[in-house]
Amino acid sequence: MTARLLDGRALAARIEQDVRAEVDTFAAMCGRAPRLVVVLVGDLAASGSYVKSKAAAAARVGIDSEVLRVPETCQTPDLVALVAAIARDEHGPADGILVQLPLPAHIDQVAVLDAVPPDRDVDGFHPQNAGLLSQGRPRFIPCTAAGVQRMLIDAGIPTAGRHAVVVGRSDIVGKPLALLLSARPPSGATADAAGCDATVTICHSRSADLAAITRQADILVAAVGRAGLITEEMVKPGAAVIDVGINRVQGRLVGDVAFAEVSRVAGWISPVPGGVGPLTVAMLLSNTLLAAELRLGRP
Repeated sequence: MTARLLDGRALAARIEQDVRAEVDTFAAMCGRAPRLVVVLVGDLAASGSYVKSKAAAAARVGIDSEVLRVPETCQTPDLVALVAAIARDEHGPADGILVQLPLPAHIDQVAVLDAVPPDRDVDGFHPQNAGLLSQGRPRFIPCTAAGVQRMLIDAGIPTAGRHAVVVGRSDIVGKPLALLLSARPPSGATADAAGCDATVTICHSRSADLAAITRQADILVAAVGRAGLITEEMVKPGAAVIDVGINRVQGRLVGDVAFAEVSRVAGWISPVPGGVGPLTVAMLLSNTLLAAELRLGRP
């Protein structure tokens, strides 16, 4: 068996086309484009690269964006005050506000993320947005989790009644993705078309006999940041394997899945790079458009 490749770049390009058309409509009706403000603390190379890719993607779809760079020596109160000032539009209209993670160790990350108003929280990290997602009425869904679900839907991978195993319990990917995959379908939609109604197991560093659990998965998502963690013998033949991990090994990017060997047994597999990463950015653009629409009272 040779796994079918889940091409995140191609899907992200289609999503961007749809967002571009909606942004043009928004701008014609409202007299300006949606606007995203990104806060970047310090000079971590990876964070700078991610922010650059987000700004480039925003430009492609007609969303205005600004990156506010803050020295690594800043303190939590200063960063919270900056986010509050952005929310007051002191740096121009801010439909979406994003604080690039990770933050330096001395910064209280929870305090900073909680300072982002929930109706501008395009990352979906605010506790209000997390609560809405847990109740099955999401507003802003964390972008990577939303991208994984969109990838499954686009590929026609069944979710209803299937066993999904998510390796990783982060608030950014693992927990929200488990909620998405196990949710009831929206009214009028089938479960597979909505990417939901799955039975979900979350694994983490304390899970005993990880391989025994992952071998049960019809859908296996790896999101822990450990290069090559998922090997061939840990995968059920024909399973869909989604690799969220991003690791740098000997100067190149690799995922949490041993791609070459797992491709021999999986039914579908996403690559790193070129898999989930582009979809994370595409869903950020979609969230920013939604934030602008909600802010200006559009349905």
